[in-house]
Amino acid sequence: MSATPGRIFLSRIVGQAVFDPAGDQVGKLRDVVVAVRSARQRPRVLGLVVEVLGRRRVFLPITRVTSLDSGQIITTGVLNVRKFVQRRTETLAIHELFDRTVTLPDGSGGTVYDLAMEQDPRRDWYVSDVAVQGGGKRFGRRGPHQVLEWDQVKGLTTEEPGQGATHLLATMDEMRAADLANALRDLAPKRRMEVVTELDDERLADVLEELPEKDQVEILGVLDPERASDVLTEMDPDDAADLLGELPPATAEALLALMEPEDAEDVRRLLTYEERTAGGMMTTEPVVLPPDATIADALARIRNPDLIPALASMVYVCRPPLETPTGKFLGIVHFQALLREPPSTLVGAIVDNDIDWPRPEASLEHVANLLAAYNMVALPVVDENAHLLGAVTIDDVLDHLLPEGWREQDDTEPAPGEGSEVVTHG
Repeated sequence: MSATPGRIFLSRIVGQAVFDPAGDQVGKLRDVVVAVRSARQRPRVLGLVVEVLGRRRVFLPITRVTSLDSGQIITTGVLNVRKFVQRRTETLAIHELFDRTVTLPDGSGGTVYDLAMEQDPRRDWYVSDVAVQGGGKRFGRRGPHQVLEWDQVKGLTTEEPGQGATHLLATMDEMRAADLANALRDLAPKRRMEVVTELDDERLADVLEELPEKDQVEILGVLDPERASDVLTEMDPDDAADLLGELPPATAEALLALMEPEDAEDVRRLLTYEERTAGGMMTTEPVVLPPDATIADALARIRNPDLIPALASMVYVCRPPLETPTGKFLGIVHFQALLREPPSTLVGAIVDNDIDWPRPEASLEHVANLLAAYNMVALPVVDENAHLLGAVTIDDVLDHLLPEGWREQDDTEPAPGEGSEVVTHG
């Protein structure tokens, strides 16, 4: 190490960038790998789990970390790009030990919310301290916070049947849904379901949309039916339809019956279309405005942070009703056109409608050709009577064009004949 920092709490470094000696970022810290030997011996820190390009998680030995000073993690610049696979003797300090229930020296119970590591005179790193929140004596009240040495608490070396995930999720608050989905896939099944249980419905819906179908089905299958239907309601209708299409018909119908009728109606309609068609890929919730709405109204709608970029790229102008299927579809207005006109201009005055928009039965290839030909990231889907049924976005098209199981593939595998060591500088 370039310097010997004092005690370092893991919650303060998780998610931090990892740099090579030249100052180029090579990834982000996601966990710390330790060897838990006994309740009396401090666990030795073996290395770090670093997420590199392509959301692949690799192992960085602690001996290749040259600095942990000033909130920066600096390596020797050499990374083994093979995917990290946890060994039986290894423990993920953050994912497995946070939220563990332990017994304190006075016999009371508490929950681990952080761990600290220190370097000894021989320059080896160990987990030295455990930050614990005691159990409150009254219902609903939290107990005191304490920082104790490793050997002062009991319960860290044995598996807990029903471990919580509150403090673990606190370290993941700022992770994108796709990154959190990737983290879930790397967890043991038991720990994965403990995390899923504590995610709120909206966050879980976002994460499910980023998981492979088999993982979606597995998670949905262990949820209580009422909660499963709530999560499906929070998902985009097209993603919910895709997931329900993977379930046995009786199970899918039971979940649809538990959903809000309006949401279930959209999903049922999408389930009637073939998977690799415009209807099977479209969402029923594009940004729809009447022709007398102003550009100011349109800009306010597409500023919604919950919209994915492709859906925020344009507004769809229709006559009432404005819920899909709408009244007569009049055309689209791209957000660049919205930026070029005065805010008081009516959207009906600047619509584009000179393309033969796809019908719901249009093939995947036809939709992809239209997106490429007109340099668009979304397309309206209309019926034979010019009613807007929904919109197909480029991310859904790519999802179907990419090889099956692409979410589970690593795109940073060393090429045949190449070594697994990659020098990131010089």
